[in-house]
Amino acid sequence: MNRLKNKMIHMGHQVIFTNLGAPKNMEEYPKLMMLQSCPFCWKVRSLLEHLKIDFQESQLNPLRRKKALKFAGDWGKVPIWRESEEDFVVDSTPIMIYLDKKYNDSKLSGSNSERQNTWLKWVDEKLSKATIPILYGSIGSALSSTRTVSKLEKFGFFSRHLYAWTGFPIMWGIIAKTRVKKDGRKPKKLWHDLLDELVAEFDGKQFFGGDTPDIVDIAAFGIVRSISPFKQFKEIESHESGMIWYNAVKSTLN
Repeated sequence: MNRLKNKMIHMGHQVIFTNLGAPKNMEEYPKLMMLQSCPFCWKVRSLLEHLKIDFQESQLNPLRRKKALKFAGDWGKVPIWRESEEDFVVDSTPIMIYLDKKYNDSKLSGSNSERQNTWLKWVDEKLSKATIPILYGSIGSALSSTRTVSKLEKFGFFSRHLYAWTGFPIMWGIIAKTRVKKDGRKPKKLWHDLLDELVAEFDGKQFFGGDTPDIVDIAAFGIVRSISPFKQFKEIESHESGMIWYNAVKSTLN
């Protein structure tokens, strides 16, 4: 049996893997390997829809993720953008920059400015981390969210029901409760503060990117969008200026 040899190519923000000697098959590409409950996956999916790129969505079973992503070596996380059996890109921001360059002449990210890079980091380090507190910050919300996740994700029949009832103590008791306590703000207050911070950066324009969305707008939108299937989204919807921006970005998707 031939073992795949992975070659990693660094291109600025991009991390592109090429499998040398990989067998070819009839799978359809390009594809986005993702989980429905992964906020970073929604960053990439939102960009794909904004740029109107045709792609296959490969939704993984969360309990079999490591096996499905074995081809990516030690990476083991979603999203992964796969263009062929041999070529794939990992990590949400590098994927977005790669897609923008290949399909859009880097029109959304070409400035590569310090402002843009700072806020892409803010999206990943601040905004994304607010998803756990709002979804799992109380026993009630954690139970509701794990039930929703069990319906959204590609679980097997028994694992779906098992996760729906056993996942919430872990998410609430171990992860979310610690984050809420450490931050000190209620989840709704945290989200409204973050949206205030984002919108204040628009300098009177409709978007972070000015009159049209840029890569920061799409990335931030994707994180917020990941909450939309859950009932807690109503706490975000009460932020007026944030929702004006959110709906304006949403209108650009196909």
